[in-house]
Amino acid sequence: MQNPTTESGLPLRAVSDPADVADGLADRLGGPGEYPYTRGVHPGMYTTRPWTMRQYAGFGSAKESNARYHQLVAAGTGGLSVAFDLPTQMGLDSDDPLAVGEVGKVGVAVDSLQDMRVLFDGLPLDEVSTSMTINAPASVLLLLYQLVAEENGVAGDRLRGTVQNDVLKEYIARGTYIFPPAPSLRLVSDTFAYCREHLPRWNTISVSGYHMAEAGATPAQEVAFTLADGIAYLEAAQAAGLSVDDVGPRLSFFFVARTTLLEEVAKFRAARRVWARITRERFGATDPKAMMLRFHTQTAGVQLTAQQPEVNLVRVALQALGAVLGGTQSLHTNSFDEAIALPSEKAARLALRTQQVIAHETDVTKVVDPFAGSWAVESMTDDLAAEVERLIARVDDLGGAVAAIEAGFQKEEIERAAYAVAHEIDAGERVVVGVNRFRTETEEPYEPLRVDPELERRQADGLATLRAERDGAGVEAALADVRRAAEGSANVLVPMKEALRRLATVGEVCGVLREVWGRYQPSERF
Repeated sequence: MQNPTTESGLPLRAVSDPADVADGLADRLGGPGEYPYTRGVHPGMYTTRPWTMRQYAGFGSAKESNARYHQLVAAGTGGLSVAFDLPTQMGLDSDDPLAVGEVGKVGVAVDSLQDMRVLFDGLPLDEVSTSMTINAPASVLLLLYQLVAEENGVAGDRLRGTVQNDVLKEYIARGTYIFPPAPSLRLVSDTFAYCREHLPRWNTISVSGYHMAEAGATPAQEVAFTLADGIAYLEAAQAAGLSVDDVGPRLSFFFVARTTLLEEVAKFRAARRVWARITRERFGATDPKAMMLRFHTQTAGVQLTAQQPEVNLVRVALQALGAVLGGTQSLHTNSFDEAIALPSEKAARLALRTQQVIAHETDVTKVVDPFAGSWAVESMTDDLAAEVERLIARVDDLGGAVAAIEAGFQKEEIERAAYAVAHEIDAGERVVVGVNRFRTETEEPYEPLRVDPELERRQADGLATLRAERDGAGVEAALADVRRAAEGSANVLVPMKEALRRLATVGEVCGVLREVWGRYQPSERF
């Protein structure tokens, strides 16, 4: 019998037995909530409380997105996850010439404190956990969120959530970077320090493998390159005078969940084990919370198909189940129509219902780490952990994550894996239901959600009014303070908050930092 391989290219045994699991399994597992956290970061896991059901949403104007958030909260979601449009992700205002045609298209447009006020109007910020998928200008959007909370009487020590703030993966897989790596890391460490003092319950970074996976990374590459970035962030924090025990408890991760359920379960278990070793053995962590790999999961957008989109409901259910069996702390389930357009209200509700069925109608929440002791999953966990450590060692040999990025290592490895998968699909060797097998002659009509084409004009008009009515001299003085902090060594978030409070725009604040720190220009090999 010929044995196949996993998505990571590792042996996938058709039949497993005890001999496939190396001696010392008990030490590699520990108990749930015990080092090295293979079995989960909490002793009771979902038997005591479910994961956070977090739905990623944001489109068009702040008003439209606010209406969707209210719908999700009413439907029972426990956490909001904000998608920002591309101009916002790039630190550009909606009236910037480079923003033309992109305002509100893949997320919500946020130009100033006024937009953030509308975005979260009427939402209980002291009760919900909010995640913001924003990277290069993450600190700016976080400060806007804090300002809105303060205006509503919610102190910083009551705010819960996560800001993605993971710029290194932008150089590897997405491209929405602004500044060169060194000042980008300085901004990240400034955010660590600021939140430690002002937002103690906030997760200051979500180190993301999701986007690498969407670009084509294998499960092993996804975990290895993500943990290598995590190492770089901890090193940057140390250079800024913070210890792993200061930063580690507020650091989280973000992974994908594919339809290959068994390998995904093994991947999550291996990731926890490897990170625990890294934090304790490499960085000397003593606080157990600094050693725990806590992570958010999103089902695999790259596996959604525009053909027969209802089949995506099945894919997402399997992906979500894998994430839960692997011990995720929060989960977003993609809507079945996302391969076509932004999710419709019905599709977003069905995506949330998928999580609710798993949580309340199955028995998977009644058992901690149900696959523990499975010869197949334990051997896959060991194999994945070894492969992840091998890839991290290669990054280390190149001088660490930033040096490896500059050398194009991670990007080339991911592109090679993506090409192999695309070739298998084109050749029919990898089945994608509805695409290269089990196709239908005709497709049912579908009406996608559309963004109002007048949004861009309204955002530009709003910016013109804001600039005309605000205290222009006060804004210029506050931006000058931002410049001085960026040129020196002071924490830039403190003057940035004051500038934003005075109604400086996202583009203006990021523009000052661009002038001081420059823009990142990738090498030709990118």
